[in-house]
Amino acid sequence: MKRIPRPRPAARPALACAVLMLAVTSASVASAADTSGPLGVTGRAAPTPASARVGALFDAGRAHSLKGGHFCTASVVHSPRADLIVTAAHCVGEGSGGLLFVPGYHDGKAPYGVWTVGRRYVSARWTRAEDEDSDLAFARVDRLKGRRIEDVVGANRFATGTATGATAVTVTGYPDTRESAIRCTNRPSEHSDTQQRIDCPSFTSGTSGSPWVNGDHRVVGVLGGHEKGGSTADVSYSVVLGAEAAGLYRKATAGS
Repeated sequence: MKRIPRPRPAARPALACAVLMLAVTSASVASAADTSGPLGVTGRAAPTPASARVGALFDAGRAHSLKGGHFCTASVVHSPRADLIVTAAHCVGEGSGGLLFVPGYHDGKAPYGVWTVGRRYVSARWTRAEDEDSDLAFARVDRLKGRRIEDVVGANRFATGTATGATAVTVTGYPDTRESAIRCTNRPSEHSDTQQRIDCPSFTSGTSGSPWVNGDHRVVGVLGGHEKGGSTADVSYSVVLGAEAAGLYRKATAGS
């Protein structure tokens, strides 16, 4: 349960291997759309329009002091209101504590602005018992200077019902010991009927909520689920995005 937000009660200590050797660029990492390169290699995520859709989560009090304060990852997904992010439920819950989302965050900088997280959406099963098969959440993001977040950084599509491992996916996330995002491309495999896993090194505390994006720019997984994302740095999990995830997305986009 390495990916519990640091300001909140942690279920287990951070891994000693939080900082591993990473490639200085992501050039050697295959993209989800081009699986001809090496899979299962983690490197720094180069700043691109696609990576700008992924950001770090902070507590509201960090607005003017971002460096070292992020604790989870989230990403922008398309919605009619153009204001939706997806992450793991254990990152946001339904609490009243204020949160900030910083897309494209790096080295204490917010190249696309600091956005206030508004209403959050988690399933009833998560609220009742923190069921690992329901470790998924959406949240609305307030406008910033009159602009909607999707209009600024774009969005990936949220996809349910995709067969696990049908294609390779790229996982992008923010370890809380680093000040820039990392990424890794590999092919997920089935862990159980309700959970999927991916082998990618160095995804440690802070990477919960990282999107699993396929070559069609669709989010087909969100890092979390089993053991709240995994008990080692090299294997990560996601709930299988099925009917419950589809219903939660509908609820969030309807604003109900």
